[in-house]
Amino acid sequence: MSSTFSNDVVVIGGGGHVGLPLAIALADRGSTVVVYDISQKAVDLINAGTVPFSEPGAEPVLRKALAEGRLTASTDAAVVATASNVVVVIGTPVDEHLNPDPSAIPEALAQCSDYFRDGQLIVLRSTVYPGVTALVEKMVADLGVSADVAFCPERIAEHKAMEELFTLPQIVSSRSEAGRQRAARLFGTLTDEIVELEPEEAELAKLFTNTWRYIKFAAANQFYMMANNRGLDFEKIRAGLTHNYPRAQDLPGAGFAAGPCLFKDTMQLAAFSDNTFNLGHSAMLVNEGLPLYVVSQLEKRYDLSSLTVGILGMSFKAGSDDIRSSLSYKLRRVLKFKARAVLGTDPYVSEETDDTLLPLDAVLAKADLLIIATPHPEYRDLKTELPVADVWNLLGNGVVV
Repeated sequence: MSSTFSNDVVVIGGGGHVGLPLAIALADRGSTVVVYDISQKAVDLINAGTVPFSEPGAEPVLRKALAEGRLTASTDAAVVATASNVVVVIGTPVDEHLNPDPSAIPEALAQCSDYFRDGQLIVLRSTVYPGVTALVEKMVADLGVSADVAFCPERIAEHKAMEELFTLPQIVSSRSEAGRQRAARLFGTLTDEIVELEPEEAELAKLFTNTWRYIKFAAANQFYMMANNRGLDFEKIRAGLTHNYPRAQDLPGAGFAAGPCLFKDTMQLAAFSDNTFNLGHSAMLVNEGLPLYVVSQLEKRYDLSSLTVGILGMSFKAGSDDIRSSLSYKLRRVLKFKARAVLGTDPYVSEETDDTLLPLDAVLAKADLLIIATPHPEYRDLKTELPVADVWNLLGNGVVV
């Protein structure tokens, strides 16, 4: 730690799914870390040793870091001035027209820019639109602050943060050699393998990563629709073609491809390519259209207007409490126009997040038809006489809908 600063790291936006695991991991590896977040509730929970969301393995490490005095949380922006490394966990959002807003990060940083200090390393961590790193560099220079700026994209999957932060290679980028070296030292406390890129290369690397996953999911979902339209079981076909065949091992199963990153980052890449990214646009149509496809297929077999439909799972991925951009809610909106009634349940999503949800037993008692929207492990042993639409093949009965 520099004698100029009392802390090693401050994480701006550190109360969320990306920032908090990083803060906990850095503290566990010896850094003194301050979590800065505008949510008083999140800050209070963190200081009390509670992770505000589901992240396996994080809470014991948080409590250890708190007990050792290596981590604190605050809503006071002044803490930004106390750390030699400022990690910014604010991503580029898309607006109501689905266009990325590259000014969002500089504008958000402006609210705490009074606390930037000479000698700091400012690290952008969340996905950014290509060129945002350069905008932040200009903003810092215009403030008259002598600080290095780096873009070091997060690469973790939710629920695997406390494993992947320590095992995955870390991409670091900065316009200056000093910035790259400082970023490499910071993240070198977590992982042994550092990959250096230029800022624009790193920005695209992050977008390519998420978009590639999204396109693979779209291919699987399109294959599922093709097979399903002919009354064939895509999951049986997938199991056959992948069996002991290495070149097909990365073909995922069918299912709702959602969450806070994949769709948004594909949109950003489409905008970056001046909307010539036909493959990305096609992937969005397939993945975003899957809930409507499932409902349309069910309409062919059932009179939905006379049925109560139960949706099992409202979070965007299995084992998670995160409902951001979950396609379960799109499914529910469509069904509200089609079915007599729609019920939802989820073992992870709290009443505080969605107070319309019911316990699983209540949904099973009231529903005429079930749709597994999120493949939570709790549903694997589901015993019911009700018809179940199971695109994920969670129950092992095939995926013909």
